[in-house]
Amino acid sequence: MTSDTRTRIQDAARELFARKGVQRTSLQEIADSLGITKPALYYHFASREALVRSIVQPLIDEGEEFVRAQEADPPTPRGLLEGYFDLHYRHRNETILLLTESSTLVELDLIDTVLTWRGRLATLLVGNHADLQAATRAVVALGGLQDCTIHFRDVPADDLREAAVTAALAALGH
Repeated sequence: MTSDTRTRIQDAARELFARKGVQRTSLQEIADSLGITKPALYYHFASREALVRSIVQPLIDEGEEFVRAQEADPPTPRGLLEGYFDLHYRHRNETILLLTESSTLVELDLIDTVLTWRGRLATLLVGNHADLQAATRAVVALGGLQDCTIHFRDVPADDLREAAVTAALAALGH
């Protein structure tokens, strides 16, 4: 029952955050939308920041796992980009939340995490000693791929994956 309530709180928070933004959504509004008391919400989440972190933590955990797996067994550039697309496609709602609430990224100390992932993945794509041109292409490929999962929400996943990965490979010069 506790995890069901946590999930309901997270779902209500996602909806309100998407409509109003994280900073303009109070915990009281979230509790009211569910018909629970604010102390009941606090039983599950000590603060708004804890609630937001619980929503984005699966993306963070899966992202770190993805990067480590790529480093342990480096795939082809296409394989890496396909996996990166899949990660962000699965978590596009969380990504939108983070991008639209950049102050939340700062508050939760997630900017460095995301930039570190991209740096580690870029190294796999273009090497440790890439010149500025190659490094820039890697940043464009990874960032563009992530952005496609958000901008083209109505395109079927398989079609979007192929188009986005092909464009990312082109940005890399492949």
